[in-house]
Order: sequence, then C-alpha cells, then structure tokens
Amino acid sequence: MANDSKENFSGEDVREGLAAVISIRVPEPQFESQKKIKLTNVEIKGKVETLVLEYLGAYLEENPSVSKKIVAKAIDAQRARLAAKKARELTRRKNVLEFSTLPGKLADCQESDPSLSELFLVEGDSAGGSAKQGRDRKNQAILPLKGKILNVEKARFDKMLTNEEIKTMITAMGTGIGKEEFNIEKIRYHKIIIMTDADVDGSHILTLILTFFYRQMPEIIENGYLYIAQPPLYRAKKGRSSFFVRDENELTERLVKSSSEILTLTSENGKKIGGEELFQTAMQIRLYKTHYDRLCYNPNLKMLVNLLLKHQIEIDLGGAEHIINCISGLKEIYPDYKLTLNPEKQGNNVLIEANGEQIELSFNLLENFSAYDYSQMFDEHLGLKEALGEEGLVLTEEKEGESNDFQSWFEVLDFLINFGKKGMYIQRYKGLGEMNPEQLWETTLDPKVRTLKKVTIEDIVESDGIFTILMGDHVEPRRNFIEENALRVKNLDV
Repeated sequence: MANDSKENFSGEDVREGLAAVISIRVPEPQFESQKKIKLTNVEIKGKVETLVLEYLGAYLEENPSVSKKIVAKAIDAQRARLAAKKARELTRRKNVLEFSTLPGKLADCQESDPSLSELFLVEGDSAGGSAKQGRDRKNQAILPLKGKILNVEKARFDKMLTNEEIKTMITAMGTGIGKEEFNIEKIRYHKIIIMTDADVDGSHILTLILTFFYRQMPEIIENGYLYIAQPPLYRAKKGRSSFFVRDENELTERLVKSSSEILTLTSENGKKIGGEELFQTAMQIRLYKTHYDRLCYNPNLKMLVNLLLKHQIEIDLGGAEHIINCISGLKEIYPDYKLTLNPEKQGNNVLIEANGEQIELSFNLLENFSAYDYSQMFDEHLGLKEALGEEGLVLTEEKEGESNDFQSWFEVLDFLINFGKKGMYIQRYKGLGEMNPEQLWETTLDPKVRTLKKVTIEDIVESDGIFTILMGDHVEPRRNFIEENALRVKNLDV
C-alpha cells in the first residue's frame, strides 16, 4: 500500500485502535502498583511476545484483507501523528527568545497588543513589497502570499500543513491549528485583512483563503477578526485633479453626479429636472436597472416582465403556480392573450400568445422567478413614471442649444454616464502591484479613509453547503450550480 511518508511506522501507529485479550495463569503474579493494572513478571513477557508473534503472524498471512486494514489504519495514525507534530511546531508564539520562529517574509509591526494590531495577507510579492513600504509600522504587519494557496476543502490535514503559504499564515497568527492545538487566545492580531487583486485570479485566491479560515479556523471569523480589504478598482483623472473609486457603482455615481450639475432634462410634458433631483432620479433608474437585469436574465423572462409592467400587474409571492395565476389576469385586461400548457412539453411549459407573438416559459424558469426583485422593480417603475412620465416618451437634454432625444430611461442613464467621462482619463487597476506605496496607503491601508468588509457567518448550513459545492471534490453539483447561476453573473472577468 502507498505511504507518502518517508518515516517508518512507530509502535504506537501500528497498535492504535487494536486490542487483544490474553488469558494466562501465573503462580506468583507481580504487579506494577496496588491497582494491579500491569503485570511485571519478566519471564512471562518473553513467552507472550513469542506466542503472539507466531500465531498473529500466521493469522495475518492467512487473512490478507485484515492485514491491509491494519496497515491502512497504521498509515492514517502515522499521518495524524505527524500532522499533530507539525501543528505543535507551528503553535510557538513569538517572544523575546523566539523571534526567529516567525516567517522570514513577514514584516511584523511594533505593537504587541493584539487588539491594536493588524495583519494584511497580501497577494503577490510585488504588492507585498509596496504595502511594506506604505504601511504604518507601528501596528500594521504585512505578509505577502505567493500564488494560490492549497484548497483545504480537498486536501488532508497533514497535506495542508506541508503547504508553505499556509504554514506561514499559521505561524504568523500564532494560534496553532487543529482541534487540540488551536488557541484563539494566542492570536497576535485582532484584524486579519485579506488583500487581493480585483481580477479573476484575485477572486480565486480570496476564495481559497476564506475556505481555509472557514474550515480550519472558524473561531477567527466568529470572533470578528477576519476582514476583506477594498482596494480601488479605478483611478480617474481630469485636468490636475484625480480621485480613486472602489468599484463600478461608485464610479457611476461620480460620473452621474458631475453630469447632473451641468445638464437639464426636459420631459415631454415640460417638466425640467436638473441638479440634485436629476442625480437622485438617475440613481433610481440605476436601481431599477439592477433589479431588471437580475430578473430578466432570460429573453423570455424579459418579455414576460415587460408584459406585466405594461399592464401594472403586481406579484407578491413567488412560485410558478402563483405567477401563472397573475399572468392569467391579463385575460381580463386584454382578452386576446391566451395562456395554455404546452402539450408538446408534457404540460411543463406555459405558452402565452398575443398578436401573433409567443412567449414560452418553463415551470423551472418560473420557479426561479424572484418575486422580491419584481416587487422592488414594480415600485421603482411607478416612481419613475411619476418623475419622468411614461417610459418611451421623449426626454430632451438642453445645453448651449444642443439637445438629445431618448427613448427609454436606460438611455438617459447611459448618456449621463458617458457625458461625465468626457475629458476624463479612467485607469482600471488589474493588480495591487500597479499602485505605488503612497497610493496603497491613501486608498487601502489608512484606517481613516479605507473601507473593509467584515467576514461573518450568518447561516452555517447554507455556508457549509456553498463551500462543499464550490470547493469540494464532486464535479456534478458544482456544474449544476454554475449552469443555474451563469446568466445571473455580474462583472465577469475572463
């Protein structure tokens, strides 16, 4: 049988889990203590060992399946023993005499009080180097991580402890690892901040690190010590001024805000909208678009949603049957609509016909229809109709005699965004290494201006299931998850 360890079995490895009952008769028994637990007659020991070796050896030769089970158990026992040994070695906490036990690439802080100390787990040596230069040495420690760490969801405990990046993290935090060795009281930092790039590799590394903490050190999450840094995704420059923005949403707000200070929109009924009112209206359009896009990930669902909104049909509950009942209400408004179960699909599809057009919806699609998103969107739709008039009416932008016509609310939002980009240089950061130390401090390290996301566990069962599906060994559940949610993904970076 394969044993990936270079060490030989110890006696404890082989004996672990095995028990034997031996009955002997001794004229003058001698015991180790008054409790009579251990027999100490010297002449008996040799005879028992000889007989056990002879008969047990013969039994194992005649029963190879039992032999294999004992060897397999011994391999597991050895792995557990070696893993526990490594875990003990990693539990030593830094003090005056143990300074050299900390990882060499850890740039530690001067503060010794864990409640005032921060540890940044930084993706890449380049970004780690910049972070070391830009940090506050008093209370901020930097630990660069090279490449992707091991996926602990798939790896054995002993294999995990051979991964250099994981060993480095364990040693730096000082808590130890494993049920017997982990001690949250020994943690050296009360803020452990994961700092990765904004690209797909950075997201993958973030997921691997979160998996490690969730599976091996959940107490760190439960105590509120784990955070995710929010480095800027964009740097915008216009003229001599420049600013950083954290994500696409913040960039959109900035662009629309600047456009709203210059432009005035006039609806067909003569209502003029500008300044703060225009900005707030554009933000309502953006929120409406978010719910609309999330709900209309399928072309047929998009047609259905437009149909329901057109006739102002409200849906309070989810589920295919309830939605079908709501759609049936269209017959009262518009008798030409027909709602039938498609016999070709064994009654599993709903067919809506109107004016020669057909919308075919599967029950599975309707079951995933988010009634909550629709309810939010329905209210937003009514608010926008009140502010701008019917969707599809002409809105005119007036500036220095120039005008632009729009046919939908979404076109208005797009125009405001693009107008705000005029004369502006926008840089998208793909990696933390693209920022110099001063920029890292200004955006991500400085406690006065930075933004951190605190990692929490709201639903243990749901969280456990997600980690098992996405990070586990079984491919089929992961494939199903991806196929079911692929069309809902936002900001895909490939």
